[in-house]
Amino acid sequence: MKIGNIEFGQRPLFLAPMEDVTDIGFRMLCKRFGAAMVYTEFVSAEALVRSVKSTMNKLTICDEERPVGIQIYGRDVDAMVEAARMVEAAGPDLIDLNFGCPVKKVAGKGAGAGMLQNIPKMLEITRKVVDAVRLPVTVKTRLGWDSGNLIITELAERLQDCGIQALTIHGRTRAQMYTGQADWTLIGEVKRNPRIRIPIIGNGDITSAEDADNAFRQYGVDAVMIGRATFGRPWIFGEVAESSFGIPLTVSDKIDILLEQLRINVERIDEYRGILHTRRHLAATPIFKGIPDFRQTRIAMLRAETVEELTEILERVRVQLMT
Repeated sequence: MKIGNIEFGQRPLFLAPMEDVTDIGFRMLCKRFGAAMVYTEFVSAEALVRSVKSTMNKLTICDEERPVGIQIYGRDVDAMVEAARMVEAAGPDLIDLNFGCPVKKVAGKGAGAGMLQNIPKMLEITRKVVDAVRLPVTVKTRLGWDSGNLIITELAERLQDCGIQALTIHGRTRAQMYTGQADWTLIGEVKRNPRIRIPIIGNGDITSAEDADNAFRQYGVDAVMIGRATFGRPWIFGEVAESSFGIPLTVSDKIDILLEQLRINVERIDEYRGILHTRRHLAATPIFKGIPDFRQTRIAMLRAETVEELTEILERVRVQLMT
């Protein structure tokens, strides 16, 4: 599988771009455990053009995580073009256009999945961004706005005609948000279309090796993207690929990884924001599920304000899990 000049090999697994999730520390850990491609948190084109500091910080990448993509979203053509040029200057391996984010503050303003209600503008943005940069440009979108507008099979061809070099499809409509089950049938239909020449990346409800194998075998996708199942679980890529990273990870190993993530975030940002970035993963990690009377410990973990305090809590949890 190949995007532009980037070679990924067979059955690659990608980390989905996610706000407040795919910071640099998390991306580096996912890469270590087998993610073939990682993406930054998605970036607002309008905020980037205005040089908002917090948005500019999202452009920070490092060589250890390559190949890495930066994803932008917006509804204004000129802002998207200018933002794409700014992103190119940051040196990622590709630029991804977000036409799939369903949240109200994005889609409700006409950006992200909101573009599924304005296909002419979506295509105009795509064409102009492709023409404005030298990096490969890719797109991530959904099946359509709602069940009455499942337009992805036709839309995929039109986006390909704009010059994109890969297309990621999340198997839900915007109306579904993240509810129900992802429908991969239309993703497979797009992939089987003889007129489609670009790689098709499938996304939605991949949580196990069996899920990924089914996506590759039954629907023929070129790559699989994993999103919410990675929360607090950067080692999932090794588990899903059934790759050998030595002896299987113990619960204690996984706590070590979460502590490493905390250290990376604090070193690269600062103590306060590094802890905030890590809390989301600690709240979602599956390794704490089933611990009796864990609620108070979870609350304490999410209220911790120093690395020392949070580390002490995690060490107590380690002892609890190993006894």
